[in-house]
Amino acid sequence: MSFTVHGLPVSQGIAIGHAHLVSHALLEVNHYQIAPRHLEAELERFDNAVASVERELLGLKAAAAAAAAQPHSEVGAFIDLQRMMLEDPVLVEAARAKIKEHHYNAEWALVQQMESVVEQFRQIEDPYLRERQADVVQVVERLVKALLGDPGPLPSKRRDGHGTIVVAHDLSPADTIGFKDHIAGFITDIGGPTSHTAIVARSLDIPAVVGLRHIRDLLRANELIIVDGTRGVAIIDPDKSVIEEYLLRRAALELERSKLKRLRDTPAATLGGEIIQLLANISGPQDMAQIKETNADGVGLFRTEFLFIDRDTLPDEDEQYEVYRSVLKAASGKPVTARTFDIGADKTLAGNTRDEPNPALGLRAVRYSLTEPKIFLAQLRALLRASAHGKLQIMIPMLAHVDEIEQTLALIEKAKEELREEKIKFDEKLPVGGMVEVPAAALALGMFVRRLDFLSIGTNDLIQYTLAVDRGNEAVVRLYDPLHPAVLKLISGTIQAAQRAELPVSICGEMAGNPAFTWLLLGMGMRSFSMHPARILEIKRQILRADLVEITPKTQRILKLDEPARIREAVEKLGV
Repeated sequence: MSFTVHGLPVSQGIAIGHAHLVSHALLEVNHYQIAPRHLEAELERFDNAVASVERELLGLKAAAAAAAAQPHSEVGAFIDLQRMMLEDPVLVEAARAKIKEHHYNAEWALVQQMESVVEQFRQIEDPYLRERQADVVQVVERLVKALLGDPGPLPSKRRDGHGTIVVAHDLSPADTIGFKDHIAGFITDIGGPTSHTAIVARSLDIPAVVGLRHIRDLLRANELIIVDGTRGVAIIDPDKSVIEEYLLRRAALELERSKLKRLRDTPAATLGGEIIQLLANISGPQDMAQIKETNADGVGLFRTEFLFIDRDTLPDEDEQYEVYRSVLKAASGKPVTARTFDIGADKTLAGNTRDEPNPALGLRAVRYSLTEPKIFLAQLRALLRASAHGKLQIMIPMLAHVDEIEQTLALIEKAKEELREEKIKFDEKLPVGGMVEVPAAALALGMFVRRLDFLSIGTNDLIQYTLAVDRGNEAVVRLYDPLHPAVLKLISGTIQAAQRAELPVSICGEMAGNPAFTWLLLGMGMRSFSMHPARILEIKRQILRADLVEITPKTQRILKLDEPARIREAVEKLGV
């Protein structure tokens, strides 16, 4: 019997295939005692499993890098994170100790230690830390599968020409990469749009729908499934007419993608000829190849914190300088906006032992930087030194208080003075801007525009903090609404305040890369967008179709509405 289930769309595209049910290995773990005479053999079995998973992860990283024209930095980072967990004494060595001390079998020792580690994450309601909890579980599940001798083979392509749809409770990024060449798409019980697996799925262009709750329990192996990663639905056992309809939709999507590539060198101009700046978000030098592929206008957000996290030691000034310089050289004269390290909440530095009850509202971003002036000054010096090699801007994250700007500007001036004394070249007029991602900043912009050279609206956190919604929490994710009237008023007010102060303003959150919001943002006055490089050509197409004379007055009417349903309807009709 055919039926449809609705979840969260996390990776666009349409996939048609037969269900391959992935077992939840942790549910199959037995508990028994190891006889003293077999203890050494059990420890050896444990060590062999760790070594086997290490080799497997290394192979997956190499395969991911070879599968594309440029390295997938996010994919590689997730695999490296799981490899680091294999070397973490809190997880692996502690489990090994349980085998020796309590004579637990290896699988049970791992699960017991995993639950102890995960419990620490459960004490903090933070989306990124929760994702780190999922990484721990996924590493342990991979180890348990190795111990159980479960290779998890995928069936070959079916006679009807359809592929395979993986159905699982959850998938790790490493699993997703391992399945890349063998599956058409996947669906899972849990997950969200900001989960690591969702990010990897988008990076590898695998259609996916997550958050389907108990979908794995509802399906039988080999059932035919249609995964619509754009609409967020999975159709189980579709009839012939539905299959034919989706085959046509998939062909149309593929044709659209090929057409988009033709827009690479077309200027991003509205119908009236106004040029719109399209920038890319990056995490490091390895992402610069995508800038060239899409011919982006530059880098609107360089997340420098990826240099600091998931490593045993902090990068020194020289190491940072080399990375920043390589990005600027690769930009070939195009602007690069480097955000100072956004540490805290979701991302922690090596050796940081602070335990906060609510990190998302605690010592993070610029607040953290200012409590670690030595680390912050080293980054500012490295950025200033790199500014001699290209068009660099520095951006301060999560501003809420004027003293945060003044302290940062004072540190920048101190770094400049030191470099002048050392006769090291840098851009004396290097622009310094700030991110508007806290409602307090959006509502009191006057004190910021008087001290900064540009603004950037970070919609992800702005929406989260405005609506008091943890966007990684499945229980409340439906309340995370970019079109909430309060959110739109804050965005519009920020754009207007920047225009009055004649200050450049851009947008760099998920809204910037969502074509459903492009015309709305244009109508508000936004003229600079920064997004994942893969979204640039699609946003450019929307811009080329935009008539600002028609869109702007309609947008102003939308901003006067206060009913979310009416706002959504009006936004959908904006281009009609």
